[in-house]
Amino acid sequence: MAAYNTLTSPITECVILAGGLGTRLRSVVADVPKCMAPVHNKPFLAYIIAYLESYGIERFIFSLGYRHEVITQYLTMHFPRLNAELVVEEEPLGTGGAIKLCCEKTAGNNVIVANGDTLFKADIHVLAKIHLQHRADCTLTLKPMHNFDRYGVVELKEDDTVKSFKEKQFYKEGLINGGLYALNVQSFLNEDLPQKFSFEKDYLEALYHKRTMIGILQDAYFIDIGIPEDYERAQRELSI
Repeated sequence: MAAYNTLTSPITECVILAGGLGTRLRSVVADVPKCMAPVHNKPFLAYIIAYLESYGIERFIFSLGYRHEVITQYLTMHFPRLNAELVVEEEPLGTGGAIKLCCEKTAGNNVIVANGDTLFKADIHVLAKIHLQHRADCTLTLKPMHNFDRYGVVELKEDDTVKSFKEKQFYKEGLINGGLYALNVQSFLNEDLPQKFSFEKDYLEALYHKRTMIGILQDAYFIDIGIPEDYERAQRELSI
């Protein structure tokens, strides 16, 4: 059972990107969306929901695509009281297009954004407060890692604004983008962005030098189940 935090985050809405195909997991997982890959007989998505609820997230907007009916049925059966809105892409829009579509459904002016195949147990209270204090367009949670080549690196300036994004290659150490954000909805929707685009490439990496983008270091538990090795690690490490 998740240990629930008694404080309420100043941001209580979350977008969860749950439309991933899970192509690299096909050798170990049935043909389901990545977020529905089972970990101890529960979809990985259940762990993400429990984590977000523990930080006072009250409303969930799910971005769905591939085999969306599987997720819809699961949420209906196992989370009947969850305050959830399901946004289904008629065609793949990329991470940016998916977030943009979901942001049109938000009630507040700031939202947490999480990936459906990544669990990063960063402190959402800290994320939200720093985001609001800086009046940031986007605030990224960054995970320190060692000896890796699967992720690019984010560098920060002394004032914690983003200095640069570096490409994927081998790094002895560095800060990676943990895939958990606080986003100013109106600022994001006002950007001149196409219907289909990558949030990482076409928004973060293209605009960080023109917008207020903050990075916060969070040395918390992180797992991305996008490859079989880490999916198997999730089986050893996670419980709910």
